[in-house]
Amino acid sequence: MTDLPALTVVATDPTPPYEQLRRQLVALIQDGVLVGGQRLPPLRQLASDLGLAVGTVGRTYRELESAGLVESRRGRGTRVVDDPPLRSAVEFPSLRRAAEEFVRRARASGAERPAIVAAVQQALDGLP
Repeated sequence: MTDLPALTVVATDPTPPYEQLRRQLVALIQDGVLVGGQRLPPLRQLASDLGLAVGTVGRTYRELESAGLVESRRGRGTRVVDDPPLRSAVEFPSLRRAAEEFVRRARASGAERPAIVAAVQQALDGLP
């Protein structure tokens, strides 16, 4: 099975358990401790090991998959992707969602990539 470094969830931490776990796994992937193709523990196993509900670990895995860090396939488990996205895209999922929404709206208005990138650059340059 997977040799996963120790993960911890602190019950007294106001951060939700799924988010505590997500942050730790993101760091392990981004730091190269967990590498492409490496399998994460099954949901039930990790939930049992950490004293969490299976749904909590499931949410963590879904968040990681949504961020493009892992892939889940029936019968194959959840594995780290070969080329994970940049740290900033993963650490700020709400930023990524906002950017995606901006791009969708810009494209719907007929803007093409150069104009979209220029608009973002102008916004960055114009704000403190």
